[in-house]
Amino acid sequence: MSTIRRQSIISSFIVYFGFALGFFNTYLFAREFTEAQYGLIGTFIAIANVMYSVANLGTPFYVAKFFPYYKDNLPDDRNDQFAWAMLVSIVGFLLVIAGGIVFKGQVVAWFGNNSPELIAYYFWLFPFGFGLTLFSLLEAFAWQLNKSVFSGFMREVQFRLFSTLLIVLTFTNIIRDFDLFIKLFSFTYLAIALALFVYLAAKKKIHFHFSISRVTKKFFKKIATYMLYLWGGGLVFNIAQVFDTLVIAVILPSAMAQAGIYTLAQNVASLVQAPQRAVASAAMGPLSRAWKDKDFPRLHSIYRRSSINQLIFAVGMFTLIWINYTDGVLTFKLKEGYLDARPVFLYIGLTRLIDLGTGLNAQIIGTSVYWRFEFITGLILLSLTLPMNFLLTQSDGIVGTAVSNLIAMTVYNLIRYIFLWRKFNMQPFTVHSLYTLLLGAAGYFVCHMLFDAYQGLLWLFVRSIVFLLIFGGGVILLNLSPDIKPVLQTVGKRLGIVKGE
Repeated sequence: MSTIRRQSIISSFIVYFGFALGFFNTYLFAREFTEAQYGLIGTFIAIANVMYSVANLGTPFYVAKFFPYYKDNLPDDRNDQFAWAMLVSIVGFLLVIAGGIVFKGQVVAWFGNNSPELIAYYFWLFPFGFGLTLFSLLEAFAWQLNKSVFSGFMREVQFRLFSTLLIVLTFTNIIRDFDLFIKLFSFTYLAIALALFVYLAAKKKIHFHFSISRVTKKFFKKIATYMLYLWGGGLVFNIAQVFDTLVIAVILPSAMAQAGIYTLAQNVASLVQAPQRAVASAAMGPLSRAWKDKDFPRLHSIYRRSSINQLIFAVGMFTLIWINYTDGVLTFKLKEGYLDARPVFLYIGLTRLIDLGTGLNAQIIGTSVYWRFEFITGLILLSLTLPMNFLLTQSDGIVGTAVSNLIAMTVYNLIRYIFLWRKFNMQPFTVHSLYTLLLGAAGYFVCHMLFDAYQGLLWLFVRSIVFLLIFGGGVILLNLSPDIKPVLQTVGKRLGIVKGE
């Protein structure tokens, strides 16, 4: 667990720095760009995720599940997994491009009335989606090669640094207008994919070997079946995840402006979800190994500890943002329209909290022999998300969109929780989970009662410090996670406060 803990901690710092940078970018957008322009960025990202979900054809899941088998049975220079995974992904994206050309008329019919800005930049979606596809495959290998820290830096920090650079160049009129900005932005994922590829190649961690190895021959049928099911499950899951933005773009008047407000709420809520990506990236390799070795105690340990660690982060961050949201928008002089994102953030934030609190259930199921269940639950999520998104968005606007996602993700995670509990007698919760929620509630009520009437930078600081003292102090005193003391000791040694043994 120490390897997972160490990489999770480093990755968490990277993720939070990246999200802080992303929030800074959001601040710049909210101050200087229109809501519609910001909404276009959010819609670009949503559609790119759909393209990636179609194009990858299950290759990231193939890497996650079968990497240990290739690693244990083949020398590095005879390992053909990377070559075939890359080839399949490229072919998959060529099919996406073909589909995009053939069905462009239908896309224009869907989005043309309420989202003409999107249609104007239709073909610039493809380099953005292709870059995301390549990067995500390389990232899957980086996770298995214990290089999740670097890949996390590229996704969470470098991608946003490119965005920051483009924003600054736009403000200084070096980039003359938003038209050029969005065209350059469409190549940002390709840039970080190239950087990650060069890094892994320089470390001699990836090899292009197209001869079919004995591992590929032995497991070919299992690989094909596994990729098909997990690709289908991942496709429907990712569509469900971004369908909200697409629905807004299709059915709401002034769609890009509404999408901009919704995107702000999503990006702020992403701060709540940040630990999930860090923990998942560090745990994928050990989970694959534990299933291969049938090490069930280790699986249960990873499941339970990922749950409490993520829950502590999520409750703390969600409550911290919630008590400061309105004051933050007014103090930093964002456009007042972004105050409308507060109730949207509430529901999206609760969705993220539930998803994190249930631990690494998706990763545990996806690397197990019951990976077909991934496809089934993905279909359930999609069947809930699509009709509720349409109905509640039509009736309640972007707030209804967020509510529908909260309901769907709650049911989705409940099904996974019950499955792991019944099938493997594993469940992630302890009394410490309850204490974490009570500490968050206590911190909220104290700060609300004492400081809700005050506004300004000073009160943002005071409110945050008081909450962190209550919540963070309680977490440490109650020792809610077995990883707390080792982390504090490590930090103390680095700062010279605690002497090393």
